[in-house]
Amino acid sequence: MSSKEKPTLGGTRIKTRKRNIAAPLDPAAFSDAVVQIYLDNAGDLELVAKNIESSDLNFSRYGDTFFEVVFRGARTQPGTIKLDEGECHPYSIFDCEPKREVILPSVLYIQKILRRRPFLIKNLENVMQKFLQSLELFEEDERKKLAIFTALAFSQKLSGLPPETVLQPLLKDNLVAKGLVLSFVTDFFREYLVDNSLDDLISILKRGKMEDNLQDFFPSAKRTPEAISEHFTKEGLLPLVEYNEKKIFEVKLKEMKAAITSQIAEEADVAEVIETVKQHVKEAKFPDIEVVRILWDVLMDAVQWSGKNQQQNANSALRQVKAWAELLNAFCTTGKLELELMYKVQIQCYEDAKLMKLFPEIIRSLYDQDVLAEDTILHWFRKGTNPKGRQTFVKSLEAFVKWLEEAEEEE
Repeated sequence: MSSKEKPTLGGTRIKTRKRNIAAPLDPAAFSDAVVQIYLDNAGDLELVAKNIESSDLNFSRYGDTFFEVVFRGARTQPGTIKLDEGECHPYSIFDCEPKREVILPSVLYIQKILRRRPFLIKNLENVMQKFLQSLELFEEDERKKLAIFTALAFSQKLSGLPPETVLQPLLKDNLVAKGLVLSFVTDFFREYLVDNSLDDLISILKRGKMEDNLQDFFPSAKRTPEAISEHFTKEGLLPLVEYNEKKIFEVKLKEMKAAITSQIAEEADVAEVIETVKQHVKEAKFPDIEVVRILWDVLMDAVQWSGKNQQQNANSALRQVKAWAELLNAFCTTGKLELELMYKVQIQCYEDAKLMKLFPEIIRSLYDQDVLAEDTILHWFRKGTNPKGRQTFVKSLEAFVKWLEEAEEEE
């Protein structure tokens, strides 16, 4: 048998499929490159921004590292705020003075970077969250610089930086308990209100789901209304004092309304409801006019209105007035409060189409139940100041007023 040579692969080129081989991460080299740009340009942020823009650095891979260099002057060790080994520059946000005019250029510089590379906003969020969660590891002046930067970032509307992802990390129990969060937000509020209104600040707090919970920034022992007012007054933040007092007032008003609504639904004794209202008024110091408004709202909200049957609506409203006249009487103790009740009825009848024609009947019923005095009705008829539907309601009340005037003359 003749032996044949076995085929070999010698000299044959075998094609292999190309694979995406990822280069190993090297944040140290990236950090050193960014630091060198700062050093080469002596911290001139205009020049730094231009050089960063023209560089071929991989920002999509090392975005967090970039902002660590911006804030700290070098990259930080994984999971901490401690600086890692490597190059460092002295032009960072934490190296400058804790003044808005000194920190503002850094905010504008970051804004410029983000316009070119909007994907970096997520990396900015990551770094800010890490720093805010680690407030206790910073010195007092560093925390102040971070607060000023945060205020200016929102003031400059830094490429849509979301308040909820930046501010929520502050509410860590240990940070709140040590008073670090209160100190931070106080600096933040003060700096932000320099260029913005209270409404702007509340809008940010709402987006951060914090507008109703200013007390959450305070240590548990200082969460009383008095302590909150005292703190913000001392810090010169009077608009926040007024805002917080208003929110507390609204919460207590809702609590009173809920309590009365529940008792009316359960058809509690009138005397019991009166006592409930008095207790809430005593605790919260509600103005008498506000109490009258709330009582009328609650009574009308409890009525089972018909969609189309006007007569049924009239009967229901008058039945409610008669059933709870004693409650209204207990708090409509002056002509001014009676007039306020008339205005309240006027506005509701004007704004609710199904009640438009019921105005004279409701007023007559309130008069019959001794809730409204003759003088109050005549004053409203002759000199009432609320324009809502007034012309229509005055005309509808003419017959009743004429009857009152004639009765007055006879007496």
